[in-house]
Amino acid sequence: MIQIKNLSLRRGVKVVLQGCSLTLNPGEKVGLVGRNGAGKSSLFSLLAGRLQADAGDVDFPAKWRIGEVSQSMPENSESATDFVLAGDLPLAEARDLLAAAEASGDGHAIGDAHMVLDEAGAFDAPARAQSLLLGLGFKTDQLDLPVNSFSGGWRMRLQLARALMCPADLLLLDEPTNHLDLDALVWLEGWLKRYSGLMIVISHDREFLDAITAVTVHLDNAGLTRYGGNYSSFEEMRAERLSQQQSAFSRQQEKIAHLQRFIDRFKAKASKAKQAQSRVKALDRLQRIAPVLADSEFEFEFRPPQNLPNPMLTMRELACGYPRPEPGQPPITIVRHITRSVLAGQRIGILGANGQGKSTLVKTIAHALAPLAGEFTEGKGLTVGYFAQQELDLLSEDDTPMQRMVRLAREANANGQEAREQSLRDFLGQFRFVGEMVHQKVGTLSGGERARLVMATIVWGKPNLLLLDEPTNHLDLNTREALSIALNEFEGSVLLVSHDRALLREVCDEFWLVTAGGVLPFDGDLDDYQRWLLEVSRANAKGLAPPPVPGGFLAKPAPSANATTPVKAKPAATPKALARATAADAHTPGAYRRDDRKQSGQARNLIANRTRPLRAELAQIDARMEKLSAERSALEAVLASSSSRSAQIAEAGRQLNHVSAELAMLEERWLALQTEIEAIQAEPG
Repeated sequence: MIQIKNLSLRRGVKVVLQGCSLTLNPGEKVGLVGRNGAGKSSLFSLLAGRLQADAGDVDFPAKWRIGEVSQSMPENSESATDFVLAGDLPLAEARDLLAAAEASGDGHAIGDAHMVLDEAGAFDAPARAQSLLLGLGFKTDQLDLPVNSFSGGWRMRLQLARALMCPADLLLLDEPTNHLDLDALVWLEGWLKRYSGLMIVISHDREFLDAITAVTVHLDNAGLTRYGGNYSSFEEMRAERLSQQQSAFSRQQEKIAHLQRFIDRFKAKASKAKQAQSRVKALDRLQRIAPVLADSEFEFEFRPPQNLPNPMLTMRELACGYPRPEPGQPPITIVRHITRSVLAGQRIGILGANGQGKSTLVKTIAHALAPLAGEFTEGKGLTVGYFAQQELDLLSEDDTPMQRMVRLAREANANGQEAREQSLRDFLGQFRFVGEMVHQKVGTLSGGERARLVMATIVWGKPNLLLLDEPTNHLDLNTREALSIALNEFEGSVLLVSHDRALLREVCDEFWLVTAGGVLPFDGDLDDYQRWLLEVSRANAKGLAPPPVPGGFLAKPAPSANATTPVKAKPAATPKALARATAADAHTPGAYRRDDRKQSGQARNLIANRTRPLRAELAQIDARMEKLSAERSALEAVLASSSSRSAQIAEAGRQLNHVSAELAMLEERWLALQTEIEAIQAEPG
């Protein structure tokens, strides 16, 4: 176990921990929570041996192995699989032992080393490493690519896989979900639930903490407090504890005031002097209860948009992608045939695995990328507020919050907006840039402070459409809660890409799924999405076609990431080939005539087998289209009714747009399937 006794730690002049005591037991899964800057990462560094305590002790078994995600970006040319394999410390030690034994030529030592190597799992280690990589979203063709070929986010996934590869007794995870999509996040939760050692995780993802932790340690005011339960339980228990503390404080203050009044009234009277002196001693002995000093809550709101065009934007057969760096080469198309609309007031969450095209779609809508094909129509007066994943990295290091806001105010001054410094100070103060912080260089700001600065610039522009691509990566739980509240009160429309399921649940009322090169409506919530992901994973593992997207049509089969290369089956004989083979085997015209009906029956069976999955999909589409047509008729009746309220009309219009777009996509798929069936049936026999 880990025992912390009277621990104190300073970082510069700041007291991070003061007189803390805590016990953590083997096998416990612990969430370490606290506001940004409280010292959570410093405590990790202390446990990992990179920092020394100023006072007190931290005791745990010396033989314990510690697994930790390195925050430095790896720079080497070894393959992804080899990089992750190097995280298995027992395996690395066994290999070193074997190398030393072989160098010495000692046969017994070589035999012993091979036994140690076998105990370390050398035989299946590459498979375990690749399983980790595949679970974290890497493709099979990326497993042997050099580390240097991956971007920063994917290198952090490599660091995570390397840490998970080590059979550690103590696993320290500092924000492990920051660079993961929902698919990889669900996989990581399942892996960590099966982990048998002591795990301590720092995370600002509420649902992630709730899913994997059973103990919560709160770091606040340089103290550590242990709570039994996950994060939601911690919030309830802490609220109750603070309420009890405040009640006890209030009662004590009343008692103190009563004693003080008695002392002040009777201390000068000889007859009461003894009693007054007794009250003074009682007051001195009283152990004072501290008042509840809650952290000031962060909150902000989006300014009312100037107007609300409806629809905000319309996409018809839109294709999105990137131009190739080589001149004259065709662009790389990521998603195509997008036919969707965004109406005023919609809250749309965009789902899909990394690399499917979520950010590409958002960048195209934000004009950061040009459309490759199709139509893209914006409503009159559309104003977009765009939060990009890489936005924090694009901020000028020598800039200051005030300089940035002054430039924005000058650009807007043509529209009559004020650019006075005091109004800009007041505005930045809403985002916790107070006092001299408004003149602090961006290069010295934390990730959370940079994210708040970008959000401030978006709010200043009074957008009516928000495009948010992973806005919470550097935000603590309080700031995420403030963002959720602000988005729910926002009058415009929202397109949100995020792995924060709590934010998606609280903000979005419908979802789009980017998959298989297209964008489909997803008829369900996040629980339905996680169940669908599990079904897809099982289908891939068995080499089967993936299940249909809820609310969409059948997706194209995806190759299994975990399966080995399948053996190619011999293609089924076509009716024409079957007829030729049968005729070749027949030695007389009479024999051919006797088998004629048999051959025709076999040909019909082959055609039926080939068209059966297509006809099954047609039946599904027919049923879905019939249901949607009925919904469309009902919605059109609501819109035509003079008794409908404005709120009903707005909701009916939003749903009608959703239904019409899905019907158009289903009709196109129905025609494609029908054409394919007719082509098979028309093949010459």
